[in-house]
Amino acid sequence: MIRRERHERWMRRALSVASTSPRDVPVGAVVLGPDGAELAAAGNERELTGDPTAHAEVLALRRAAAAVGEWRLDGCTLVVTLEPCTMCAGALVLARIATVVFGAWEPKTGAVGSLWDVVRDPRLNHRPEVYGGVLDDECGDLMRGFFRDRDA
Repeated sequence: MIRRERHERWMRRALSVASTSPRDVPVGAVVLGPDGAELAAAGNERELTGDPTAHAEVLALRRAAAAVGEWRLDGCTLVVTLEPCTMCAGALVLARIATVVFGAWEPKTGAVGSLWDVVRDPRLNHRPEVYGGVLDDECGDLMRGFFRDRDA
């Protein structure tokens, strides 16, 4: 019960980050240190920067690495509102993230259990713990609302 409450609290923070960019797909990511302190947060910035790799997860990982002064994020947790894609799943494995907590499942591009399961591939040298579907409804509603409003 305590873990679930902690994951939900962290996901609410990621949801608040996701809502900050009105032009981009509303995905928010937060990296927490081993002690649970927030190291970095980011929303998608692809539209803002014109950078196809400016996904919330990648930006949060970069900022967290800068905050700790190295690329290895051992013991850290990545919390993100949408199941990571293959690029982001690969990046979090390479960063040695210990735990991934995500909200909405992404059956079209998800790489943490939906379409692929990059993070649990036994051929890789690092496999984080995964908790999916945390505040799934709220995270999914944010995505559906964005696309409904955009396509209206």
